[in-house]
Amino acid sequence: MRLLKGKDKDVKNILLREKEDRRLLSNVPDKTRTRTNTDRRGNGYVNETTQNVNDFIENKQAGIRYQVNYEVEITCIKNKKKSKIICRGIDISMTGILLRLEDKAILTAIQEADSLLIKFEILPGTMPEGMEMKVKMPAKIARVQEFEDGIYCGMEFHEGLSVYSGKKKNRYILMISSFLMFVIVAFIALMRAESIIYFKFNKWLYLYSIVTAAFLLSKYFFGFMYREVPVDVNYTPGVSILIPCFNEEEWIQKTILSCINQDYPIDKLEVIVIDDCSSDRSVEKIKEIIEKLKQEDGKFEISSRIKYIVQEKNSGKREALAKGAMEAKHDLIVFVDSDSFLNPFALRYLVAPFKDPKIGGVAGRTDVANTYTNILTKMQSVRYYIAFRIMKASESYFDTVTCLSGPLACYRKEIVLKHKEEWLNQRFLRQKATFGDDRAMTNIVLKEYRTVYQDSAICSTIVPNQYKVFLKQQMRWKRSWLRESLLAGKFMWKKEPFAALTFYIGLLVPILAPIVVTYNLFYVPLVHRVFPKTFIVGILLMAFLMSVAQLFLRKSTTWLFGMVFCLFYEAVLLWQMPVAWFTFWKSTWGTRMTPSDVKEQKKKEERRQRRLSGG
Repeated sequence: MRLLKGKDKDVKNILLREKEDRRLLSNVPDKTRTRTNTDRRGNGYVNETTQNVNDFIENKQAGIRYQVNYEVEITCIKNKKKSKIICRGIDISMTGILLRLEDKAILTAIQEADSLLIKFEILPGTMPEGMEMKVKMPAKIARVQEFEDGIYCGMEFHEGLSVYSGKKKNRYILMISSFLMFVIVAFIALMRAESIIYFKFNKWLYLYSIVTAAFLLSKYFFGFMYREVPVDVNYTPGVSILIPCFNEEEWIQKTILSCINQDYPIDKLEVIVIDDCSSDRSVEKIKEIIEKLKQEDGKFEISSRIKYIVQEKNSGKREALAKGAMEAKHDLIVFVDSDSFLNPFALRYLVAPFKDPKIGGVAGRTDVANTYTNILTKMQSVRYYIAFRIMKASESYFDTVTCLSGPLACYRKEIVLKHKEEWLNQRFLRQKATFGDDRAMTNIVLKEYRTVYQDSAICSTIVPNQYKVFLKQQMRWKRSWLRESLLAGKFMWKKEPFAALTFYIGLLVPILAPIVVTYNLFYVPLVHRVFPKTFIVGILLMAFLMSVAQLFLRKSTTWLFGMVFCLFYEAVLLWQMPVAWFTFWKSTWGTRMTPSDVKEQKKKEERRQRRLSGG
């Protein structure tokens, strides 16, 4: 398959390029109150006086500027005469764009114009997903600055890009995607209804197809019905963020900074970094960023709110998180992966559901940070979004999210500490469980509590950009999913009936999928001489539904990669499941050298040496 022949070495990640704020901690509440909620760039923080928290957050995020390199056309209108000027866009936000002008003559023409019309295109990957579009609207000068390298002119848009997008782009996308979803669902329903006719030929196969279609459609239905718990600015429980780190020198500083740079009361937030005996420069990078942050100590009390622990030996992610939990001083603990970056308001949304004492854990949404790196990362971007916004959201409708994912999840500390030994010493078929820590902890929580998903508690994470690494990650995930799902099956029947039913169906469908695909695509054509047209059309429709859902909800140009991912899944990833059936007790990660991987590597080397000596 051509997708697998891409370069697997030295793939450079492409990330959004936010313009750095002159302040290192631009989102943290200032206890000296020298900074307000209303300064020019929208900086400030949420507090009890904030009139509308959602409007404030939207305005704050509208002020985020992204570095770009656009060609911008400005039409200057003076005395009803038009003249066009071409210049470069340097950075952009939802409210305006900064232009670099070649000389003062251009500036004079812009300043003397009666009105200005600005025209440019927002390219994919230069602003958050969904903002890709062509822009043509009135604008006005906001400010002008002269430097040695040129003249810079800040232009303010006539209306925010989100509003403009809603008028010029989103309504058409919503109409088209809504129509497509209706057609797709209708076709799927008709095809599954037709399957009833063929029960006499193979009742179990056609029952599987009906149940699978109903299961997947119900996920989309309840995913669209989902509503998150709103933020209450007066509810700010103490939170300890735990960051386990192992050989993550490239991203760990960005992760730490995103965790401490939260719009959250400074006396209610601490960050603990636990390095699991890294063999690279991770510890050096951790110390470096903490020392840099301590320069802000006066206003933000950094010294008392952030610390790091270095494990004497590599003991695994669970041990690192458990160590952090024991050191945490607050009642809620947040697990954040060392290559994941939190939105400044992630904690505000993440803690909101804990007002309900029955809630034991909350999952945030994980977006892909390096979406536009290559085809593989674009596929994963769509997959991640649907997995969270549809699949987890549908589970959250019944308060039974079955995996509080590792990049961003929050728990009550008392639950983690109470079951710490059970979690650390988990064994399955006599093998120590090393990965799947998030699913294992979720199972512990679900036995006695409820779990939910908060869509606006957003973090972005670095996903594999090489197929070899990606396939190893997927194999590890399948093994942990299978192991933890079998364990969850012991108590999920006690949950809400529909949630329990969909859980058990969701367990059986992927396990049986390789058998069903083999039967339809190989056995039927070879034995019965019948081309599996209906089966193939069904797969394509479900793949297209995933893409259209992405288009409807996110309006992103990546939407077609949902279909690509589904086809890649059927061609490649699906066949990892039979391997997982017989190897799900394995404890190796495959993508990093954990102690289990080192042992496995030694065993392979010993077997290789025995073969060579025997030969």
